[in-house]
Amino acid sequence: MSVIHDEGAKQGDDGIRVLTADGLEVVIDLTVLYRVVAADAPRLYREVGLDYYDKIVRPITRARIRDNAVYYDAVALYSTRRDELQRRIYQSIEADFRKRGLLLEQLLIRNNDLPVSVKKAIESKINAEQDAQKMQFVLQKERQGAKRKRVEARGIADYQLILSTGLSDKQLQYEQINAQQELAFPNAKIVVMARGNRPLLLTSNWVLLPTL
Repeated sequence: MSVIHDEGAKQGDDGIRVLTADGLEVVIDLTVLYRVVAADAPRLYREVGLDYYDKIVRPITRARIRDNAVYYDAVALYSTRRDELQRRIYQSIEADFRKRGLLLEQLLIRNNDLPVSVKKAIESKINAEQDAQKMQFVLQKERQGAKRKRVEARGIADYQLILSTGLSDKQLQYEQINAQQELAFPNAKIVVMARGNRPLLLTSNWVLLPTL
């Protein structure tokens, strides 16, 4: 059953027009592969006749597609849930065929023809979703960077707190000596001399620097 005029079993446009959950019309091309169950053939021919294709296959197939398409919006049929619709239609048609002596072998949805305006809307939605995913990635990186900076700032704050409250006199003397070494002239030598209980720091230019 095809929208292409010379492709389907019927001449002309034989596509199946269905309404989706969001009220849009979608045209579906469908291929149905089936056969008569040998054991049920006498009953089928007796009750229906040889034109079972027009009396069973076509009306049941087209009706079940319309019945099931209303559960999906046009965007879903065009993209993410096409296979789901195909499985759902197959299950409903297969049960009806079996009751009437037909075996459904395969059902293929080959095309979903949407209005141009709907296609553009779908493409815009897909692009917007992709942009949203990119933005989510950027925001995640920013949050991770902010978290790292908070941890770093917390570490600096803890270090400063330790310096202000927890260092012993010897540790303070050590830090002061390191700082004074950096201030000394290049190639200057530092000599630490004790005077009583207070060590003295002597540089090569004979400037006496008292320590703590």
